[in-house]
Amino acid sequence: MTPTIIAWRRVGWRCHRWSILAHVVYLASTRSEPGRVRGLVAAGDRKGIDMAFFGLRFDFRNPAFAGASMTQRYSAGLDMAAWADELGFMMVVLSEHHGSLDGYLPSPLVMAGAVAARTRSMRIMVSAVVAPLHDPLRLAEDAAVVDLISAGRLDLVVANGYVADEFAMFDVPMAERARRTTTAIEVLRQAFSGDTFEHRGRSVRVTPTPDRVGGPSLSLGGSTPAAARRAARIADGFVPSLPEVWTHYRDERIALGNADPGPYMGAGIANFYLADDVEQGWRDVGEYFLYETNAYGRWMSDAGLDGMYEPATSVDEIRERSMYRVLTPEALLAEIEAAGPWAFVLMHPMLGGIPPEPAWRALRLFEHDVLPHLTGAQ
Repeated sequence: MTPTIIAWRRVGWRCHRWSILAHVVYLASTRSEPGRVRGLVAAGDRKGIDMAFFGLRFDFRNPAFAGASMTQRYSAGLDMAAWADELGFMMVVLSEHHGSLDGYLPSPLVMAGAVAARTRSMRIMVSAVVAPLHDPLRLAEDAAVVDLISAGRLDLVVANGYVADEFAMFDVPMAERARRTTTAIEVLRQAFSGDTFEHRGRSVRVTPTPDRVGGPSLSLGGSTPAAARRAARIADGFVPSLPEVWTHYRDERIALGNADPGPYMGAGIANFYLADDVEQGWRDVGEYFLYETNAYGRWMSDAGLDGMYEPATSVDEIRERSMYRVLTPEALLAEIEAAGPWAFVLMHPMLGGIPPEPAWRALRLFEHDVLPHLTGAQ
């Protein structure tokens, strides 16, 4: 069967967590802007699979037991992004944290620029920028440069942040988080226009302007009803940490007279490692699953937040919870089919610090044993 090709021009993006369906709905409903047509290979010859979309995520955690250098990990990530771009992946997602002992990516816009230089078509999403830790004018400059390098492919999710040590590192009071995030969105919007505007009592102008008219899309991340309502008022979209918060965003959007963004669409298919042999796969990457849930779990516990990451004492405990999985190609295809039209698969090849070599094994398995069934390749 000949693959279906979905093509669109550069447009704004809105997202719910990692759900690509939300992006596609927004793409279909928003304005189009002049620019290079983006072609995406989708859907094929398996009954029930009408369309499938794929993304990559990187945070570049590099725990000592992984045995990889940071240079090796960055190099592998850029090679993986180029690989994914050639295969028609829709997006790459980059995350931000600071001062982490495992080297968690602190400069996602620098990495976004490198990804932009190695790719041609994929969207590049930074999710999330910890806005209170950035000077908003400098953030606008860096984002504009990345948007120009990428020919308008950058999307930003900004968030308040929640790790106290990061705020102490930059001498930023945590009590000012919400105010600083709101200010950042306001400044970014004005800066991306290219016009002169007032900022802290002085006239400023940010140049050059982004490639995309109006600049990268600006969504707001958060986990509280207040953050959801704030996103409805000031942002292009909302990325909730907890699904139940979405209703507050939706209700506020409707109350403000905007189009109904629809129900929360979830996170798609994520947090898995692809392997021919499930048991061997768990032996290869189980310790990295355990490391990630404990690392995020500690941060969230210290911040008094609820979330999907819970500390665990063993790989067996992680396996019983089913948040992390090792899937065979056949199992992944079955999940895509069960997800129905517009299924989204987010691959995190170096999740928890998985070294580049086993990460590449999983990606090659996807390329050779999953993707052909979705594109109709013979």
